[in-house]
Amino acid sequence: MKKVWIDAGHGGKDPGATANGLQEKDIVLALSLAVKKRLESEYDGVKVFLSRSTDVFVELPDRTAAANREKADILVSIHCNAGGGSGGFESYRYPHASAASTAFHNVLHSEIMSALKPLGITDRGQKTKNLHMLRESAMPAVLTENLFVDVAADAALLKRQEVMSALAAGHTAGIAKALGLQRKGGNQVDQPGRDIHVVSPWAAAAWDEMTKNGYFDGSRPGAPITREECAIVFNRLRKDILSMMSGSQEQLKALEKRLQDLEDEK
Repeated sequence: MKKVWIDAGHGGKDPGATANGLQEKDIVLALSLAVKKRLESEYDGVKVFLSRSTDVFVELPDRTAAANREKADILVSIHCNAGGGSGGFESYRYPHASAASTAFHNVLHSEIMSALKPLGITDRGQKTKNLHMLRESAMPAVLTENLFVDVAADAALLKRQEVMSALAAGHTAGIAKALGLQRKGGNQVDQPGRDIHVVSPWAAAAWDEMTKNGYFDGSRPGAPITREECAIVFNRLRKDILSMMSGSQEQLKALEKRLQDLEDEK
């Protein structure tokens, strides 16, 4: 059983960053709960622990002490940013992080940005910083800064459910990939040795055509598809079929009229 520690920043008397009608503590708690729900409902062999599951204040040393006592396999501290000008997503590891933390950072950041790319969200990069949650954790640890509450465009995004879902999906995918979790039903998160960013030769032509026609955005051709993504593809296909049928009916009516005209001329 893999143990994941999710740390929702701030809470209680500490609201974190506030602007545009948002409080950081509320956003990160909602995101943390969503990641826990996704991981435990979609994957086998994982247990998610939370620094806080309600709007309460928890001291930083108490957070890391609890995670260390539980001997969690990895830790993710979830935050929102402020003072970033143009906004975007960024993530952090400790400056003297272990190789395991660095590897986890690479995977988590990549998966989150893959989920955010279709939304046009800026990638501010992977960074290092001497932060308590990263320094005092005994396990590989990453801190994510999920958009800027004081940037109007980012604040508007954070109020949209599909953006929160994308953030939760990215965190979930990164954690699952880093731990090698299996989806319920026995499907591996990724095929061993498969680079999900490279299309298979046998599918290259179809993938290129579907991308050009707008059914996919061209990213992660080897990744498993979710029901949400299926819904988007099927909906686009449905609209195209309806449009084609409408055009065909108009052409059929024109042909029938022409045939009638010819009959009348006889």
